[in-house]
Amino acid sequence: MISIVALLLWGVAALLGTAMLAIAVSRRDSATQLVYGLILGIAALVFLAVSSHLVGDPAGVSAVTLPLGLPWIGAHFRLDALSAFFLVVVNLGGAFASLYGLGYGRHESAPHRVLPFFPAFLAGMNLVVLADDAFTFLLSWEFMSLASWALVMAHHREPDNTRAGYIYLVMASFGTLALLLAFGLLAGPAGTYTFDAMRAAEPTRFVAAAVLALMLLGAGSKAGLVPLHVWLPLAHPAAPSHVSALMSGVMTKVAIYGFIRVIFDLLGEPAWWSGVVVLFLGGLTAVLGILHALMEKDLKRLLAYSTIENIGVIFVSLGLALAFKANAMPSAAALALTAALFHVLNHSFFKSLLFFGAGAVLTATGERNMEKLGGLIHRMPLTSFVFLVGCVSISALPPFNGFVSEWLAFQAILQSPDLPQWGLKVMVPAVGGLLALSAALAAACFVKAFGITFLGRPRSAAMEQVREVDRYSLAAMFALAALCLLAGILPGLVIDGISPVTLSLIGNRMPVQMAQPWLSIVPIAESRSSYNGLLVLVFITISASLAAVVIHRFASHALRRGPAWGCGFPDITPAAQYTAVSFAQPIRRVFGTFAFRAKEKVEMPPPGATGPARLTVEMHDVIWETFYQPIAGAVGYASEKLNRLQFLTIRRYLTLVFLYLVTLLLVLALWP
Repeated sequence: MISIVALLLWGVAALLGTAMLAIAVSRRDSATQLVYGLILGIAALVFLAVSSHLVGDPAGVSAVTLPLGLPWIGAHFRLDALSAFFLVVVNLGGAFASLYGLGYGRHESAPHRVLPFFPAFLAGMNLVVLADDAFTFLLSWEFMSLASWALVMAHHREPDNTRAGYIYLVMASFGTLALLLAFGLLAGPAGTYTFDAMRAAEPTRFVAAAVLALMLLGAGSKAGLVPLHVWLPLAHPAAPSHVSALMSGVMTKVAIYGFIRVIFDLLGEPAWWSGVVVLFLGGLTAVLGILHALMEKDLKRLLAYSTIENIGVIFVSLGLALAFKANAMPSAAALALTAALFHVLNHSFFKSLLFFGAGAVLTATGERNMEKLGGLIHRMPLTSFVFLVGCVSISALPPFNGFVSEWLAFQAILQSPDLPQWGLKVMVPAVGGLLALSAALAAACFVKAFGITFLGRPRSAAMEQVREVDRYSLAAMFALAALCLLAGILPGLVIDGISPVTLSLIGNRMPVQMAQPWLSIVPIAESRSSYNGLLVLVFITISASLAAVVIHRFASHALRRGPAWGCGFPDITPAAQYTAVSFAQPIRRVFGTFAFRAKEKVEMPPPGATGPARLTVEMHDVIWETFYQPIAGAVGYASEKLNRLQFLTIRRYLTLVFLYLVTLLLVLALWP
């Protein structure tokens, strides 16, 4: 009987075969339906196979070794609880992106630049999660990065897309180098590159610290951890919208998988200070990510920056899990790790939904700039509804799924008084405050995103001619909206599904949730806290229905019309509405000096002058200007100077070679 890993590898081979087929048929009219239909079927089958394994044999481990890769190692592939969970995330996201692509792909201007690389990208992510040795992992990681880079460059003729692709390629190469060094340290002098050998080794404190730092650089750069996030708000919006959903909702989770695999599985017992480092970076990432999102008026860039915020939430939970695990608090560690993994799944749902919604808006209007949208709820009611579900979910409002995972993270934070180290006693509550701030700012951000895009009046005449998108796009969005609701009202199913992962990494799990009465979830004990999403949904439904009945029954039936905007403007024009920039102005004035070095300059005409008053806002990307711009300048300066070497004479070339040779011989002679 074929093993589950072999079956999954056949699925990867089918995806690569679909990529080859796409090269041959990509210029035909039927190519979009054929390619995305095949990917949908393959991803769905892989999802079902992995789900059945996770439910039926969660503790089982299946492995396969192929005679590929390094001759003395081969290519090792392994399926355990951790890889099974992330394969569910990868292939569920891939299936929905393919379903969405069946409709969205019809509007693609260059399908031959997208169709071959889309299944290759999905295959690369599957291989990363299945890899069980360093060489296979790094090869799959680089394949995933190059395939996604090709998708980012699909619209390379559009302004700024080439720059986005270049920065993404540089950051991806930097991340791969960091991962290579991390695996080199784990392998040690013996060069044992299989993960089993790394688990058996006992690294020194110095090696463990270096591996943690390198994994934060390598996996953190791919996930979008601050200050390594600079590529993400450029690359994600540049790609086609269903690719953006896959990169933001799924690829960043593959990076988190790599971090968890190394730090929680291969590295052994953590030190308590590792939790401090991860907590600090996670809290900083969450706040800076959502502040940048609030300042954006490009809908897709707003969603990309929001991904950075959610990555911060996940790393906060992972930092808590490290701190609790280091202090032999397995129940609290299992709670924190469950919160992180739950948010991984949740973010793949609502961020894919939101990028699909942004793609639907872009398809219908041709615009990503929220300042030119407005009033779409009348022209695109179905898209507006599902986008609203995504906004409520990502804002962590009950009864949807985003609330549950963030609530679990706060429940883990409440266990911090039992930690013995004062550094953690101070850091955990401080990061809890940052997490609460980011949650509040996220709600404000998505009030802005939905309100400016879908509510109010159309800001241009073209918005009045918009129509609803195709049925495939709507089907993908409604399915994800349903999953956001189901994961929010039945979170016990998800928590129990995650429990095999926490058992394998922590040695403990949260209490069995489906055994609780009324489908409540109890993180530690019922005497401390509990939550019931189903009862919250029933309460909201009943109270809203009663309010509607009372208003319609007892309100006056007299019709009265009044101006929608009554602040002294006699003419109601779209220009009098709130804009994305004006909505964010109060928050910019509070946090702008710290986060953006923001400056406002008001130009008032003198009395009697007919010129307009002007408000000019100047903002800076502090991290880019502090870290990356000097490096780019130094590289450019060095390249300009070294460019002179291309124009030397033969005599000078030979002189340089001679001097280098003499220098090398002197170094070898003086080497002790």
